[in-house]
Amino acid sequence: MTKRNPNGYGSITKLKGNRLRPFMIRVTVYDANGCGRQKAIGYADSMKNAAILLAGYNNHPFSINREHITFNELYVKWLELKSGSLGKSNLKLMKTAFNWCSPCYGLKYYTIKAYHMQRCIDNCPLSRSTKASIHNLFSHLDKFAYEIDLIDKMYSQLLIINSEATESTRSPFTKEQINTLWAYKDEPGVDSVLVFIYTGLRLNELLSLRSEQINIAEKYIQGGLKTSAGKNRIIPIHPKILPFIRKWLSGKTEYLLTTSKGTRYSPTHYYRSWNRIMKMIGTDKTPHEARHTFETLLDNAGGNRKCIDLLMGHSSRDIGNRVYNHKTIEQLWETILLLNDIDVKHI
Repeated sequence: MTKRNPNGYGSITKLKGNRLRPFMIRVTVYDANGCGRQKAIGYADSMKNAAILLAGYNNHPFSINREHITFNELYVKWLELKSGSLGKSNLKLMKTAFNWCSPCYGLKYYTIKAYHMQRCIDNCPLSRSTKASIHNLFSHLDKFAYEIDLIDKMYSQLLIINSEATESTRSPFTKEQINTLWAYKDEPGVDSVLVFIYTGLRLNELLSLRSEQINIAEKYIQGGLKTSAGKNRIIPIHPKILPFIRKWLSGKTEYLLTTSKGTRYSPTHYYRSWNRIMKMIGTDKTPHEARHTFETLLDNAGGNRKCIDLLMGHSSRDIGNRVYNHKTIEQLWETILLLNDIDVKHI
């Protein structure tokens, strides 16, 4: 009786037909989400030679067909072998950084050059520390790839972090751009851009917002992240975006804003939709600039500074212990309704 290989070891299959090397050797490879798929790593002329090839792969997984190893596969193997030395906090940063490297996911690692890596850093709209984490991840992967003779040049050494995109360089959406968004409000994803502009929510705040956090009877959102000032804040739902919120709730999903499959958006996935819409209206704004637009419009309309800080989730000496009483909520509604002054022509 033939001894069965252990789970995860791989398999050998004899292919039909008259072939010089009819024995196919396959192993299971996993992506960053832990999803496995069968992958052929080679072919042999006999069962014996196929078994030798499979054993060699299990002893040195990267010694065979190194040119086929993708960014994803290297990342998964690096996590398996090296994550124990990182510490929980650093490991979490590396996993977050990986989410911003989607342009490299399917690329063979040996083909990835400095400009591929730099593009991931430059296209990340978040803080300099997040960009630094992406840089750090590429450095870890390059060192690991170099250790296993997958590459002979570490392009991560050429990367730079451009810190010029500071608070002062952000600009709000113009009224013309907001009008254009309303003109395209029925296009997929445009409703979410308008919700950002009319709520001031951060990207991760909207993507992590659960349906149960919407009080549709009283027409307000209670949520928020990041700071004690931002968490569980109340944001009245402006009448212009109320139909969008109702439509999202009708899907009866756990999260308010979901993909076409009803699953939660990752920031990387959402940015594909966002970038398509920005290209459609001829700009390159970020979700944070939509948040900046919300604050600027309310400030320009003479909104109460305390209420604006409450809506934005900013810390303020005037806010005190943030108890939401009837009067406070009335003032928040008065502030939100100042957005009616936007000259919108396409509703």
